[in-house]
Amino acid sequence: MEALVFESRDLARTEEFLNRAYTKMQIGGSAADVRTRITRSAADSITVDRIEIGFEMSYAVDPLGKICLCEVFSGGIADHATDGREEDFRPGDLFSLAPPDRPYTGTIVQASYGITLFDPALLTRAAGVGRKDNTPVRLLSHRSRSRHAAQQLSRTIAYLRDVLTNPEVQASPLVLASISQLLASSVLAAFPNTSDLGPREAITDSRDGRPATLHRALAFMESNLDQAITIADIAAAAGVTVRALQIAFQRHVGTTPLGHLRHLRLDQVRADLLAADPTERTVAAVAARWGFHHHGRMTAAYRELYGELPSTTLAS
Repeated sequence: MEALVFESRDLARTEEFLNRAYTKMQIGGSAADVRTRITRSAADSITVDRIEIGFEMSYAVDPLGKICLCEVFSGGIADHATDGREEDFRPGDLFSLAPPDRPYTGTIVQASYGITLFDPALLTRAAGVGRKDNTPVRLLSHRSRSRHAAQQLSRTIAYLRDVLTNPEVQASPLVLASISQLLASSVLAAFPNTSDLGPREAITDSRDGRPATLHRALAFMESNLDQAITIADIAAAAGVTVRALQIAFQRHVGTTPLGHLRHLRLDQVRADLLAADPTERTVAAVAARWGFHHHGRMTAAYRELYGELPSTTLAS
């Protein structure tokens, strides 16, 4: 876990830093003033960087081994090439720089842009592919489904950039797992990918939504409330596909599996608040213990469920 700021007017020093921070690469520039500034927020396998390049900088980058999203704020990226395809990007574009196993080249043209890096395995876990299908989830396009989808993902990344600097977030494995799930789910929603279900699979899965499925899933959830479990883990414990699990919960519980998991964890938050000494514990600390990193949303859900604010429960 880290937060850092890098500033330099020296091209060699900038290249050295980029090699440490990302992967092996070569950069070049002919301007007299090669101003570079990079700020990073990071936790676990996720890094969210803001980069400002004040000159025209060429780059040739080895495969990163990670999903790398780029969002241009000002300036531009020219002649970006991977797999023989060249493209230019301008302010407002949010795209995937290259598949994790591909090199890429291009030129930064006096640009301010964001780079978000994360482990490709997060996509597979978020999509619920694992036990029944061991094929990793891949993005099928470097462009998002729509401008609206890109804007939604941009808001998620901006939120992560802020929340990753919070010490309480960094200290909670459950919150970090929730953040990872949020990012991966947002990317899957924004980009075409191999986890998109077709009609045939959806129909086949609908036959698996039996009560026994629900009992196994609930038992697994209740035994692992303090663990960073995903919907794929729950489906595997229940012995069905993620789609079948979703059908079972909608049919018999009236909510989603992760919605019910949040409900169970809110019950634990309430139990801890009722037992806590208000002079020694805070609502934020208790919430973080059970994986809630967005205080406003947790408070709203808590109030809807229990009819009072969590701070009222703590003070009682």
